[in-house]
Amino acid sequence: MNNQEIAKKVIDALGGRENVNSVAHCATRLRVMVKDEGKINKEVIENLEKVQGAFFNSGQYQIIFGTGTVNKMYDEVVALGLPTSSKDDMKAEAAKQGNWFQRAIRTFGDVFVPIIPVIVATGLFMGVRGLLTALGMTLPADVTTYTQILTDTAFIILPGLVVWSTFRVFGGNPAVGIVLGMMLVSGSLPNAWAVASGGEVTAMNFFGFIPVVGLQGSVLPAFIIGVVGAKFEKAVRKVVPDVIDLLVTPFVTLLVMSILGLFVIGPVFHVVENYILIATKAILSMPFGLGGFLIGGVHQLIVVSGVHHIFNLLEVQLLAADHANPFNAIITAAMTAQGAATVAVGVKTKNPKLKTLAFPAALSAFLGITEPAIFGVNLRFRKPFFLSLIAGAIGGGLASILGLAGTGNGITIIPGTMLYIGNGQLTQYLLMVAVSFALGFALTYMFGYEDEVEATPSAKQAEVVAEKEEVAPATLQNETLVTPIVGDVVALADVNDPVFSSGAMGQGIAVKPSQGVVYAPADAEVSIAFPTGHAFGLKTTDGAEVLIHVGIDTVSMNGEGFEAKVAQGDKVKAGDVLGTFDSNKIAAAGLDDTTMVIVTNTADYASVAPVATGSVAKGDAVIEVKI
Repeated sequence: MNNQEIAKKVIDALGGRENVNSVAHCATRLRVMVKDEGKINKEVIENLEKVQGAFFNSGQYQIIFGTGTVNKMYDEVVALGLPTSSKDDMKAEAAKQGNWFQRAIRTFGDVFVPIIPVIVATGLFMGVRGLLTALGMTLPADVTTYTQILTDTAFIILPGLVVWSTFRVFGGNPAVGIVLGMMLVSGSLPNAWAVASGGEVTAMNFFGFIPVVGLQGSVLPAFIIGVVGAKFEKAVRKVVPDVIDLLVTPFVTLLVMSILGLFVIGPVFHVVENYILIATKAILSMPFGLGGFLIGGVHQLIVVSGVHHIFNLLEVQLLAADHANPFNAIITAAMTAQGAATVAVGVKTKNPKLKTLAFPAALSAFLGITEPAIFGVNLRFRKPFFLSLIAGAIGGGLASILGLAGTGNGITIIPGTMLYIGNGQLTQYLLMVAVSFALGFALTYMFGYEDEVEATPSAKQAEVVAEKEEVAPATLQNETLVTPIVGDVVALADVNDPVFSSGAMGQGIAVKPSQGVVYAPADAEVSIAFPTGHAFGLKTTDGAEVLIHVGIDTVSMNGEGFEAKVAQGDKVKAGDVLGTFDSNKIAAAGLDDTTMVIVTNTADYASVAPVATGSVAKGDAVIEVKI
């Protein structure tokens, strides 16, 4: 089947031209905005030749074709009449998708996701301290003080972090936001926790009748203050002349919003927050583990709906109040069951393409990202998804019965074990994970999946063998790739993009850059050089096909902050400069500059293995490929 035929089938499966608002592409996937998701024949698309997977993300239906192929498929679908748009247009359109509630929850996610890493780190610090205490170690007073700094600071300044992130999302000046947030927890105000403890510290009465305390640990009030503050700052900036904007706008914003925050918004929404917390705890403490059963059963359905970011708000509230997060274990049970169902499909199927998709997707789930497992496998066959909901419900109920509560949020299953080492619950956590996995696997293997019957299996097998023989390069050699990016190595599974973290594009590594230069990882020919400068494809002299993708969703920057130094067809030597980029501009755009280095023809090798950890400098080996 040629590209034009595939493109026609893609358009038909999307519901026809009339169901497509716009189409665009990045280095690896076709991004389609559709009018009616229900008209898409997802099964047809996922089984098309050259399609490596498909899923919904950020309001877009993303069809993975891989480097090089996606450019050709884009040209074909556009030639057949699909309307195009810029990545910024698509991003703006995606933000409008869904009802008001879905958009509001998506905004919660945008605000709280950047804060999660420090909460995770704080939870790990708590775990280490708890482990040392459990081992009977008595820490010196100065060391104890230091551990308190590690475990308490993030929660003390939490309102500052929330206001900063909210200003960033709603278009305000993040620096003004963080100062406003820190004003809410100023040392000049009575500490909220000290006042709540009923000791000698009492609320401060402003104007003789308004009780005011700091907002330590508050989440919802800080979020509302951030929303109102960002919108107020933008309104002020519109009426202030440019020549005095630098002086007047921050002054007016901080003055007005500090008054509103401390005397109006803070007190009112602190009461609302307390009621939400009381209701959340009531559900979690339902008898016989019913709360965990309910949440564990519906959590992955909520993920499919795209509003699961509401749990970020609730988890952060629980951690700020009690330094304990019961949601984490329940969510872990639900995610473990999804991963186990995908493993069961991978074990049972005889379809090599499905096996190749299932096992990396399951690994991604066990590392905390279930979207590849859900959209790539379980929902595709339906029964594995719904049976895993049952397993997740039972596992969630067990988590509640065992009283499991992590010391942080944002990490689950395998990485999540770190949140239970120091609080004495590791054994119970592992038991809950084992039960969730066993149920998810057993239910799916026995009742959830049967391979499609093939009329001529021997012919199909011969076709697969012939295809492999046809595409496998004859000149492949063992080789070692050197790092194209200077920085800190990140495991590919930890990358916050399911296409890369699942291994759907191939195996490799990721690097968090410390310098904005992209180098050639080997002697090679440049097969792809995006004009936006954010991605490069190379074919080395020994046959490896390498994709270097700077940042996540950086295609939306349309080349701002990037400069390509090579063009398609150029010959390069290892260490030659391919391009440059500005990490500050990537961060200013609200994006992640983590850079992926993928061997896209992984299937042609016996092994593709990362060989670097920690920091890597120019010339350091990062990946070994062996035939």
